[in-house]
Amino acid sequence: MELSMESVHADARPAAVAISARSERQAMDWSLVLASQGIDVTIAQPGPILWQLLVAPADHPRALTAIRRFRLENRHWAWRHMLPSGSIAIHPAALAWVAVLVAIHAALPPELVERGLFNTRLVRAGEWWRAITAVGLHADLAHLAANSAIGLIVLGLAMTQFGAVRATTLTGLAAALANFSALAWRNHEYTGLGASGMVMAAIGLITSEPVTQWRLSRFATRSILSALGAGTCLFLLLGTSGRGDVLVHTAGFIWGLALGGAAAWMGSRPRP
Repeated sequence: MELSMESVHADARPAAVAISARSERQAMDWSLVLASQGIDVTIAQPGPILWQLLVAPADHPRALTAIRRFRLENRHWAWRHMLPSGSIAIHPAALAWVAVLVAIHAALPPELVERGLFNTRLVRAGEWWRAITAVGLHADLAHLAANSAIGLIVLGLAMTQFGAVRATTLTGLAAALANFSALAWRNHEYTGLGASGMVMAAIGLITSEPVTQWRLSRFATRSILSALGAGTCLFLLLGTSGRGDVLVHTAGFIWGLALGGAAAWMGSRPRP
């Protein structure tokens, strides 16, 4: 980033030179750097989102050099972020989602489960809706418990960020697309069922939501990449272990990223 400079004129001769900062925190950090170098500095806020450090014209070149060295030595600090305290909320509608899964598992007889699972032979024959109905079915209580426990958290977070209806729709669509993607990738016949593709899609949603930061600042790339890295690690931890279908899990995560990123970008508004 190039440091922007503005001259503050008093009569015909500048009394101070302004170095712009992106935030109050950055202005405070830079002021400490300049003070450590014996440079007199004053922090000013000429606008609601504009912060400046005012230094004497004679100290201006030395101030820029000190700030550039500070940023060079601490260029990796942008990856570090404080965890938000008390701002993480799980949407209560996720409990309703779990309740629906439990009710389906308890109420459906085996013959109806057979008619709803993802059977590739029947899907290729035209029963495309099985890619959707299979998402709500589970093989046994252990399968149901695993998806419900993880889904309660990640889908609840996605609902908080996107809204309950939109998050459920996007993750359900991503899970169905994941089933179709696995069908296109594989040549052999198989059957599948479970909400794990929807759960992985929810991880994709909460991972992609930070793309809206690009509307706020062109310097948000590192923050977005760090969120993508964290979400990918969470997916690898939860989606590639156990006896689940890793291909469907991967496709669900990728479709969740794509749909969530598009929804977050279109749903956000650019800010000055």
